[in-house]
Amino acid sequence: MVADLVLIGLGITLEPFPITAFILLLGAEKGTRKGLAYILGWLACLVVVIAAVLAVTGGRPPAPDTAPSDAALAVKLTLGLVLILLAARQWHRRGRPRKPPTWMARLDRLSLLACAGLAAFLQPWTLVAAGAATVVNANLHDTVTWLILVLFCLLATSSYLYLELYATFTPAAAEVRLRKLRAWLDTHTDQVIVAVFLLLGLWLAGKSLYVLVA
Repeated sequence: MVADLVLIGLGITLEPFPITAFILLLGAEKGTRKGLAYILGWLACLVVVIAAVLAVTGGRPPAPDTAPSDAALAVKLTLGLVLILLAARQWHRRGRPRKPPTWMARLDRLSLLACAGLAAFLQPWTLVAAGAATVVNANLHDTVTWLILVLFCLLATSSYLYLELYATFTPAAAEVRLRKLRAWLDTHTDQVIVAVFLLLGLWLAGKSLYVLVA
């Protein structure tokens, strides 16, 4: 479970399009406050999903080779295959010009609540679903499990926490660096998405298939 959550958390925090939106928010009027609202909305989504899964399982992992255990593996296998297909689709569409979403022109006028909602809208839900299928195996009667779940949420939010702190404490330097980061993401978004989705898809599908067959 730990390795899966680490890889999924990294995939969530490295998803380029939400990072681009966050950088634009930081550059908007009252950017750091809007960035904080975005982070809280992002974290809230992760916490709600994890809490929902644990409410269903009762905080006890299903026994191996049972219907619930096999169902969780089947979900992860399916999500892994979906990620591989998304990576292939993104590879074939690489280099095509993108039309910026209309909401990007209204960032200065977004309320804090809207910024939190934007984070929920931009969540990479396929990866979050993979995390939820992994949390099915969490045992809340083990103190270490609580720590693992907290660290997963922090890891999945780490890029935004870093950028928020950077923009808060060194705004002048952050403005220059964030502009360069956004320019890099604009030209490398396809490559990042393909790499993240393909690696995670192969890991989830391969591992789940192996456990199901074994």
